[in-house]
Amino acid sequence: MGVKVEGSVRVDLLGGTLDITPINYVLRNVVTLNLATSLKAVVEIEETQDDGVLIVSRDYHSETFFKESDFNEDSLRGETFGPLSFVAQILSHLNLTTQAKVTLQSGSPPGAGLGGSSAMGVTLYQAICKYKSISFDRDQAIKEVNTIEARILNCGPAGYQDYYPAVYGGVLALKPIVGGIEVEQLFSRELKAFLEDHLTLVYSGQTRLSGINNWEVYKKFFDNDSQTRKGMGEICDLSFKAYSALKSDDFSSLIDLIGQEGELRKGLFPNIQTPEMNQLHEDLLKLQPSIKLKICGAGGGGCFLICHPKELKDSVHKLVEAHQMTKLLFSIEEPL
Repeated sequence: MGVKVEGSVRVDLLGGTLDITPINYVLRNVVTLNLATSLKAVVEIEETQDDGVLIVSRDYHSETFFKESDFNEDSLRGETFGPLSFVAQILSHLNLTTQAKVTLQSGSPPGAGLGGSSAMGVTLYQAICKYKSISFDRDQAIKEVNTIEARILNCGPAGYQDYYPAVYGGVLALKPIVGGIEVEQLFSRELKAFLEDHLTLVYSGQTRLSGINNWEVYKKFFDNDSQTRKGMGEICDLSFKAYSALKSDDFSSLIDLIGQEGELRKGLFPNIQTPEMNQLHEDLLKLQPSIKLKICGAGGGGCFLICHPKELKDSVHKLVEAHQMTKLLFSIEEPL
């Protein structure tokens, strides 16, 4: 007996950091826009006869066996599971702690800013439900995995946007409402084709984490730091304009707004663009002054988007290669 479940890693378009409660309820017209990619978190579960769980991580190139007795509160809250603590807590939460082999792959490079661990977490949750023939409620799964991940990260509230593409697919608008998050599906074949022609996803090779950056913004926001409040308000305005553009099929404006948000984040997050990214951006601007760069991840990850005209796609790709960075090929997944 075994199951295999895949869930899309996301690319954030606009509105990252706005997906942190209660910032999302303080600002007006909050919307976070992202899309589901063909880059997939993959979880496989197989039955064994062992008194515990073998966790195989393709990201860490490791195989680690934990006995059923290891899944106790002290161990789960301590250092027993190391980098597999997030996985172990989901396994424990859904009571899969014995006679199983769990094989995992996050679907994105480490520290890429694509929410790979979050996508893997909610995909693991779905796989366990399928394996145990438990009804899967995707919104409930997101809430519970988000809570577990916030506990693991231990650096303030965790944003919620990363989980949705893995279980919804498509192009999403996430809007906070009283009691939860409203998910609006914006996918169309025309939008898919346009974005794939005008966006290039690049991995810089530099591992970066955004959790602490998010906490600094969160703290400054509620300390009423004027620059932070102003910057978050401007990101909110850009995100809502982009949402409105999508609703009216004004795709060209969307691309420009993504680039504008990228520029704004440079003011909110010091050093969000590395010197290597800056140098590439300077060369891209020589190619075409309208080309824009937006770092993936709310506070900065190893991946970034290049927003460019369709006809310059090949030239952009050649420049990326010349700077010894990696172009990540992806397509936008249809709604689930």
